Amino acid sequence: MTFTRNKNKMAKKTALKPFTCDVCGKGFTIGSDLKIHMRIHTGERPFSCDICNKGFVSSGALTGHMRTHTGEKPYSCEVCQKSFAQNCSLNVHMRIHTGERPYSCDIFCEKQFTHKSNLNVHMRIHKGDTPFTCEVCGKMFSQRSKLKAHIRSHTGEKLFSCDICKKVFVSSRNLTYHMRTHTGERPYSCKVCLKRFTQNSSLNVHMRIHTGERPFTCEVCGKSFTTGSDLKAHMRTHTGEKPYSCKVCEKNFTQKYSLKVHMRIHTGERPFTCEVCRKCFTTGSELKAHIGTHTAEELFPCKTCKKVFASLRNLTCHMRTHTSLRPFTCQLCQKGFMQSRDLKIHMRIHTGERPYSCEVCEKQFSYKSSLNIHMGTHTGERPFTCEVCGKKFSQRSKLKAHIRTHTAENPFSCDICKKVFVSLRNLTYHMKTHTGERPYSCKVCQKCFIQPSHLNIHMRTHTGERPYSCDICKKSFIYANRLTCHMRTHTGERPYACEVCEKQFSYKSSFNVHMRIHTGEKPFTCEVCGKSFTRGSDLKAHIGTHTTEKLFPCKICKKVFASFRNLTCHMRTHTSLRHFTCELCQKGFMDSRALNVHMRIHTGEKPYCKVCEKKFAHNSSLNVHMRIHTGERPFTCEVCGKSFTTGSDLKVHIRTHTAGKIFPCDICKKVFVSLRNLTCHMRTHTG
Repeated sequence: MTFTRNKNKMAKKTALKPFTCDVCGKGFTIGSDLKIHMRIHTGERPFSCDICNKGFVSSGALTGHMRTHTGEKPYSCEVCQKSFAQNCSLNVHMRIHTGERPYSCDIFCEKQFTHKSNLNVHMRIHKGDTPFTCEVCGKMFSQRSKLKAHIRSHTGEKLFSCDICKKVFVSSRNLTYHMRTHTGERPYSCKVCLKRFTQNSSLNVHMRIHTGERPFTCEVCGKSFTTGSDLKAHMRTHTGEKPYSCKVCEKNFTQKYSLKVHMRIHTGERPFTCEVCRKCFTTGSELKAHIGTHTAEELFPCKTCKKVFASLRNLTCHMRTHTSLRPFTCQLCQKGFMQSRDLKIHMRIHTGERPYSCEVCEKQFSYKSSLNIHMGTHTGERPFTCEVCGKKFSQRSKLKAHIRTHTAENPFSCDICKKVFVSLRNLTYHMKTHTGERPYSCKVCQKCFIQPSHLNIHMRTHTGERPYSCDICKKSFIYANRLTCHMRTHTGERPYACEVCEKQFSYKSSFNVHMRIHTGEKPFTCEVCGKSFTRGSDLKAHIGTHTTEKLFPCKICKKVFASFRNLTCHMRTHTSLRHFTCELCQKGFMDSRALNVHMRIHTGEKPYCKVCEKKFAHNSSLNVHMRIHTGERPFTCEVCGKSFTTGSDLKVHIRTHTAGKIFPCDICKKVFVSLRNLTCHMRTHTG
């Protein structure tokens, strides 16, 4: 059917154009046009320019060329007043306004074009035709202009210079687009939302927002994208490729633009300036977030509760809180929303989509507001100041919540347990503890969370990401507050002081635990024996004294273990497998925990007691030490009932009942219940 239609078209064209070229088969309506056309094949150019000696196949082409020397542009567009040197250029330009696309890909996809040359180039996509080859690297191109531009990447040549800012470009086309940043010209307009663009290609990509078209699909995960470059960048999340490297600090990036933004950290460049306060920023998104701190005007009041809003749209959405109207429903979980925008954002929980990316560190976010808040971690900007104590905040909502700590106002109350909160958000999260709702699910292990931030942090346990790094010892952390606390091991800062005994602490948690010494509070109770403890970790350790079951046996030596993890670590003693290597001294370890303990030799860091802040090389030593503060003695002698803090102490004691004094002195024949006691005794002989 399609073949017949195309055949009919060709026959019709031949009848209308009786003069045919014997070389390429092209048809013409008059003989003189065929005569001029033949010069393309013969190379004849009888019309020459007196100024630059360039030759042309027709007098009309020469006349048009002469205008490049004289600057004459006699053909003017009646719509936008733009002028052109040739009538054919005006005719092509008019298609921008009329939307006419007379050249159609009839054979394959029926896509339409404004220029015939664009159709010819497009046809090469279907044919796989790349006739232009780079002689340096062998790369092939579908267009000669693209090959020319590519050649300059080898030569370093940049021929086209902007007269205004002196920036240079590898093609005249790129220079033309760049000039529009100075003139403000945006000739391509979207007919749906009237947004304007400097390039036709940008308009085409933009139109996909309205049509929903995502023609570029990832073959690995099936995710679709509006542009080929977005797909290319996405593929690197699967391959791990980061081809763009910073020559200063050697940090690698998946996108060229991310590297460009990163370089501003080293150069100090801040090209985006706030017109209100003249503050400068490294990225446009940082400036956008900052602008919001100046525009706090609220004009639209609610007639019901008198609250005022910055826009009519916000007021309309607010009115639904009075009517409880939620017209937009999620088809997956049936949750209702007041706005279509909220439903769209909610769907990202199910799809995992994170469309907003930080240009500095490439971190991705589900919400634009989350990206704006995150940008403050790079700029350090805290524009919202408390007038009472001078404390600064990155968000207005955080300042509002903070103000209530001065006024003691807690306006949000839980109807179930009567607990009060300083913000609606905190109350919303709290309510989920009553309903059991955990809407945010990990796709790796299916664990569910109350808040999206908790899920984001949890994901780092799967990815191994530790985004917060100490500049002094290079140790990395999952949480920002862990890094803040860690920094105190270097600075010696102890900001928390006990008002009773004036003892100071580096961490608030240490201070809270210490205060229980004075108050006598022991909030953690064992459900088996009723014993109480000051800390949750103490209770956890104590619980182990009740559960002595060991379920995981080693098939080689028959030894049994309480957990699969302990068995896995033990198996490495048989295989001599040491997966975890210290990057500083190359020493190998059987598990990551042993490597972490070893790293303290290099960093000088030691686990500390939160009560007295004494430091230890190992967590196990800290756990034993904590029994001094708790008074816990979990190891009991079955003969006399005496209790001990460690199993080794109990073992030594048992020998006093069994008369097992097995360590004799070779000199005086005296016997001891432990090797340690014998060693001390030997010094009496050696002096």
